[in-house]
Amino acid sequence: MRSSRVITVVGCHAEGEVGDVIIGGVLPPAGATMLEKKLTMEREHDHIRRMLIQEPRGSVARHVNLIVPPTRPDAHAGAIIMEPTEYPPMSGSNTMCITTVLLETGMVPMQEPETRLRLDMPGGPVDVVAECRDGKCVSVTISNVPSFAAKLDAPLEVPGHGTIHVDIAYGGMFYAIVDAHALGFSVEPHEARDLAILGEKIRIAAREQHEVVHPEFPEIRGVSIVQFACPFTEPNAVIRNTCIVSPGRSDRSPTGTGTSARMAALYARGLLKVGEGITHESIIGSRFEGRIVGTTTTNGVEAVLTTIKGRAWITGIHQYFVDPSDPWQQGYLVSDTWGVTNTVLQS
Repeated sequence: MRSSRVITVVGCHAEGEVGDVIIGGVLPPAGATMLEKKLTMEREHDHIRRMLIQEPRGSVARHVNLIVPPTRPDAHAGAIIMEPTEYPPMSGSNTMCITTVLLETGMVPMQEPETRLRLDMPGGPVDVVAECRDGKCVSVTISNVPSFAAKLDAPLEVPGHGTIHVDIAYGGMFYAIVDAHALGFSVEPHEARDLAILGEKIRIAAREQHEVVHPEFPEIRGVSIVQFACPFTEPNAVIRNTCIVSPGRSDRSPTGTGTSARMAALYARGLLKVGEGITHESIIGSRFEGRIVGTTTTNGVEAVLTTIKGRAWITGIHQYFVDPSDPWQQGYLVSDTWGVTNTVLQS
């Protein structure tokens, strides 16, 4: 065996969604802030993401997170999130995986029954409370970045489906939220392929027809994910949903930033108030508990402060090698396994 590099990864998933964590073999990218480091990673080191997420080493169902030293003196660690087509500024399921790996590997000391830490994320600082018992991170509660509704009932022309209406909201990335029942879905596993196909059509249409830009971070723009949400009934109820992650697959978890985005839209509609929330249930039946805990503004835009609670589990430790004679050192895409649109970058 020979290898030009070795990358060590701790396998992890949060409520079913894979969020593996790099703990060795990759140096931190340049940048004075975590957002700048994310942009450097995107611009200069994207071969790392492609190598670990594309086949033959990865899959479209995998996310990978790079642990780096924080750029803020009040944070315990920093992280850069890598997904199949983008580097999102924030992710709930990935943050749960990052926290679990940091604590269960001892990179950050675990305190029982509760460990509090701050993570330096590209979308802003995120405070985390981990319930810990017998050396295990039992649950993770994230105080998410400010979330807000950008557009409500926005008309959207979708090829083959005419005009539908979407709510566009930010919960760490921009979501186009659609009524699953109105489109004929109950969000069950057997519908996953059809949901993915339609979800990608909606995402592409939303990016073309509705330009949205974060009021504080102009680098964060455009709809990243489509959320098929079952109807809201009452505060604190369990609501089924699935989020279609580009290039076209259902998030296996209930999606943390998607839960925050949904609560922001419901708050903007007057259906939720501070102190209330929802429990989002995923396409495989896993759950995240979401709650609105306050309000704020982000560069003049009204936003809600939310918490998301879920669980994550370590699945193993892996070392990945790159043989210099391997013709697919950065991996490859094949349309039978790589989502719907078969792209490695958001279109």
